[in-house]
Amino acid sequence: MFELLFVHPVWAYRAGKLSLASAWPRWLLFVLIAAAVVVIVASLWRRRFLGLRRVALIGTLQAALAALILCLIWQPALNVERVRDRQNVLAIAIDNSTSMRYEDEAGKARVTQAIAALQNGPLAELGKTFELRFFAFGSGIKPIESLDALPEPEAQSRIGDALLNVLQTAGSVPLAGVVLISDGAENGRSLSETNLRNIAAYGVPVHAIGVGPERIENDLELAEVDMPSSVAPGAIVTADVIVRHSAAATSRLRVYDHDALLAARDLKLAANANNQADSVTNVRIEFPAGEAGVRDLRFVLEPLAGERNQINNTRRQVLNVPRERRNILYIEGEPRWEFKFIRRAVENEKSLRLASVVRTTQNKFYRQGIRSSEELANGLPTTAKELFEYDAVIIGSYEAPALTPVQHELLKEFVDRRGGSILMLAGRNGLADGGWGSASIEQALPIHLPSKRSNDFVQAQIKAQLTRYGAESTALRFDPIAEKNAEQWEGLPSLANYQRLGNLKPGAVELLQAQVERNQVPLLVWQRYGRGSTYVLATASTQRWQMSLPAEDQRHEVFWRQLLHALADQAPQRAWLKTDRLNYDDETSVHIEADLRDEHFESLTTKAGEQAQVELVVTPEQGKAIVQTLHPKKTAQSGGGSDGVSGALFEASLNLPDTGLYKVEMTARVGNKGEQQVFGAASAFRRDDNVVEHFDLQQHRAVLQRLASDTSGRYWQLDQLNALSAAIPYTKSGIVERQMLPLWNLPIVFLLLLALKLGEWLLRLKWGTL
Repeated sequence: MFELLFVHPVWAYRAGKLSLASAWPRWLLFVLIAAAVVVIVASLWRRRFLGLRRVALIGTLQAALAALILCLIWQPALNVERVRDRQNVLAIAIDNSTSMRYEDEAGKARVTQAIAALQNGPLAELGKTFELRFFAFGSGIKPIESLDALPEPEAQSRIGDALLNVLQTAGSVPLAGVVLISDGAENGRSLSETNLRNIAAYGVPVHAIGVGPERIENDLELAEVDMPSSVAPGAIVTADVIVRHSAAATSRLRVYDHDALLAARDLKLAANANNQADSVTNVRIEFPAGEAGVRDLRFVLEPLAGERNQINNTRRQVLNVPRERRNILYIEGEPRWEFKFIRRAVENEKSLRLASVVRTTQNKFYRQGIRSSEELANGLPTTAKELFEYDAVIIGSYEAPALTPVQHELLKEFVDRRGGSILMLAGRNGLADGGWGSASIEQALPIHLPSKRSNDFVQAQIKAQLTRYGAESTALRFDPIAEKNAEQWEGLPSLANYQRLGNLKPGAVELLQAQVERNQVPLLVWQRYGRGSTYVLATASTQRWQMSLPAEDQRHEVFWRQLLHALADQAPQRAWLKTDRLNYDDETSVHIEADLRDEHFESLTTKAGEQAQVELVVTPEQGKAIVQTLHPKKTAQSGGGSDGVSGALFEASLNLPDTGLYKVEMTARVGNKGEQQVFGAASAFRRDDNVVEHFDLQQHRAVLQRLASDTSGRYWQLDQLNALSAAIPYTKSGIVERQMLPLWNLPIVFLLLLALKLGEWLLRLKWGTL
């Protein structure tokens, strides 16, 4: 019907530009239109006795008729660019990943539906204009003879790489466009912003055909599991889980280590207010890390009745529980109750060693938790080698002038370069009252301390209160359920003192606060600094929690154990391993990087005359162990700048023979014989094949629309493909010819002329003014 009235297809009007073919100047057209309007107004002014409304209506119709006739005299036309028939190539790339074989309720796979829709007319019509070339892609791309010759489905979809591969042919053939057939489930990380810009830079339109439903009914999906990769033995692990679901439902989340159940939680999944979109529920679940070793974890959602895709109800995670104990140094300027109760709270924590030194008299110290008589013999260490052996430092009521300038600078470097944590406690000689406002470490603290000493240590009854950030912190959790955790904090006894703090710095996070008169004052504050972190606890009376509560109440012990783990567990070690996929489309290989640091926690480089030997032993669940040597990186060391961020010095790539869990142990020897430094580190990872394609099964329309929009193409649904062959030829890519399509002779124009004059006559006849 459109072409009957407008002669040319709608796609020509969308792609073309209007112009006037006449050589006469345009200004003359506007002058004549204005003159015609003046004449019409003058002629109708003498008939104003008919009424202003009637005169205005007739005048409008006459003016529109005159303007239209004058425009037709100037010969309006449509300038378009259209491909030349049979002189251009059209690439048809079809997604051949596993998700495209997902069947609907009628048992028809997505790829089958797409092929049937194309072969039912559009493909033959496109063949009349273009030379068609077919490609199938998944993790890679390959040319095929026809859409009926698809190879076996692949375990991943790399849309960006596939398009770039096809577009590279534009340099050798006149490529007019690419027809992309996909559900948009890009899981190969190939649609980065850089790749999107590169795809658009070819200037070839991508016409994306979306396949599959945009919402999967009656489906639960364990979309994401966020948890630490390594924790200390005996720690409580917190995992944040994201569940995607199509409607309101109930389910149960279980966590297994192999076949041993570690935790379970019942879930009530609420429906989204927008029924057209999937709902997302965030769930937090906690479970014990157990003894040292490797945990091969399974997070499993109980399926719904009749749920067809249950593979996406399970996620696998590997948790490393290293054997090494974390070392914390605690320095106090005077014996006090807080020190005694902190030590008592963690004395049975096997994964922590609290080495403490208390100044009893001038230049005399009482030491506990030390490994040798030489450790901490003179109080706080005076060399980086000694201080950097610890993962965290606690400084109590200890005045700053008692330390040397070298020790002050070491404390700052301990946080900045070593990546350790420092906790400053309140006290008579703590924080500003101890002169720490003018010390080097003040730059790293989350608060501004005054440079002059002041009497800010106040004896007063206060209650510790969780802030919004504190409620989310695992270090301040007595119960995994937020409401119960808040009740546990509200039930704690009052504290007996607090220290006034200065203003918080921009990067500070307030975890605990207290009500003092009418003001809320910070009680526990944290911030990142360099590679490490700093904390300030503005009270020295948490022992009241233990003294005022029944003996079986462990909240004081739990608070300090979790806080000390938060201090120490994130500190980097002198040797670490990192495992990652070498290629995201290849589950059978893994890339391993190792970083070694000297006693100053600077990147360890091989010096002249020294030898560095780094060896891996990779042990699968079944089969023989793999021994692999790591070699120094040939490229520039990443992160080796002054900021001290870790950079991989050694690397290797492994081919994995089977699926399952792999344990990795590294042994590194650096130096000459007799003077070698020996490093050790361990890690673990899994190889799981053909899993990723069973997640995010819905059609990702936004991805396809972005591709089409960025390349001046269009997004299509399967029921719109009859217009595909008419739309694609109007492009600026390939071999095109410019056409000027006349518009003055369109049937719609003559119908409009007739309607304007007929409308005037009918009005005059109605009003009896002919």
